Amino acid sequence: MFYKTLLLFSIITPIAGSFLLPLAGRLSERLRNVLAFLLIALPFAALCRLVPVVLSGTVISWQVSFGAGINMIFTADILAVFMALISTLISGLIMLYSFDYIGRQEGRNEYYLMVVLFIGSMMGLVFSRNLIFLYLFWELTAFSSWRLIGFFRADTDVRNANKAFLVTFFGAVVMLVGFLILWQSTGSFDLPVIRQYFATGHIQDLAVILILFGILSKSAILPFHTWLPDAGVAPSPVTALLHAAVLVKIGVYVFARLFIATVTPSPEMLTFVSWLAAASALVSAGAALVDTNMKRIIAYSTISQISFIFLGLASGSPIGIAGGLLYILMHGIAKAGLFLTAGVVEHAVHTKDIREMGGLIRTMPVTAVAFLLCAFSVMGIPPFGGFFSKYMVLSAAFQTGHTALGLVFLAGAVLTILYLFRLFNMMFLGEPRGRTAPEGSAMMVTVVATFAGLSLFSSIFIKFFLTFVQAAANQMAGLL
Repeated sequence: MFYKTLLLFSIITPIAGSFLLPLAGRLSERLRNVLAFLLIALPFAALCRLVPVVLSGTVISWQVSFGAGINMIFTADILAVFMALISTLISGLIMLYSFDYIGRQEGRNEYYLMVVLFIGSMMGLVFSRNLIFLYLFWELTAFSSWRLIGFFRADTDVRNANKAFLVTFFGAVVMLVGFLILWQSTGSFDLPVIRQYFATGHIQDLAVILILFGILSKSAILPFHTWLPDAGVAPSPVTALLHAAVLVKIGVYVFARLFIATVTPSPEMLTFVSWLAAASALVSAGAALVDTNMKRIIAYSTISQISFIFLGLASGSPIGIAGGLLYILMHGIAKAGLFLTAGVVEHAVHTKDIREMGGLIRTMPVTAVAFLLCAFSVMGIPPFGGFFSKYMVLSAAFQTGHTALGLVFLAGAVLTILYLFRLFNMMFLGEPRGRTAPEGSAMMVTVVATFAGLSLFSSIFIKFFLTFVQAAANQMAGLL
């Protein structure tokens, strides 16, 4: 009962608590900020308490039935707790950064409400065992991210927020049709029932295609990728939270939950996903090489790196699946750091155009070093955390005989090094081509330095992380 209470606490606290934030903001800015942080930090602490329990193989469930086969069931297993921990850890740090970045911006009470509501929706999604409630939380994340992307409310901001919402909403509706096909076949929306039904065969290709439509649109994979760079109009903590660390990871989580832990698509469908991801990785990396907007470059990088995660998960190899899950963590940490360092720079020089920067390492050395360390992890440079995940994913491609696919992604890895060094060089090295400025606020710089440190020193704890992701992969495969 204690562990069920912790599970419910981690979901209900941010969802219900988010609606208290506007009221708290009217009473006291400090009270609202402290409450917003606690609404993320307390679920993180509760989830930490669940780690040894789920690693032992125990699955924690809580449910209530509404009849007609619709049951609200929350289940905590290794995969769900892993994703929830990543989301709350990264979002908690981003919340601290937000206090100075958002400052006294108009609409800040709504900002904190939507950020915490988004995290609560993410908790509900990762722990949902029923497809209907998974879909409802999926759409709730779309609503909150829509409001956050258009936070500044300029015409361009609203237009790009609407684009992001419409692309992901339309994909979700198509995905819902795929869920209904599963219900028609199995008579249930409950994932274990669906898994048992398809235990001896492959899921229908039509259902896979429809569900993939929603997954790929949320993950900004080709051809649904254009909304993500455009969403760079959002505040930098929003781009770090929604478009690097958490939102686009929802798609890969549902892919792992449905197409690894629940049902098995045909080998042809998995190969299709891998090659689509390969094309997405190359196209987005090419775009990052020529763009001049620093946040768009980092967003294109996100699209490219998400493709590596799909490669690992679609490989069907234990090392590939574990590598894909590890990639979610390492990329989330490093990419959040990149977006937040971009936010420090933008706050200081008031431009996103890298042609108007240069030489910033002289006045912003901590920010520059933090950016470089996070970039090294995204590149996969040893001993940074990103090296281990990228190595495992690429190894899986070659070990499973997909040599051509592995070579394409290897080319994508080389392009990652090129466009991130280009970005660092244009922003921080050489002679100043525009305005220079000192470091940002102490809080903002401390947070980006923390992400840089996590990117570097995560290799020290790599054995624990590998144990976690390998246990998740084994549990999904029914071996635990």
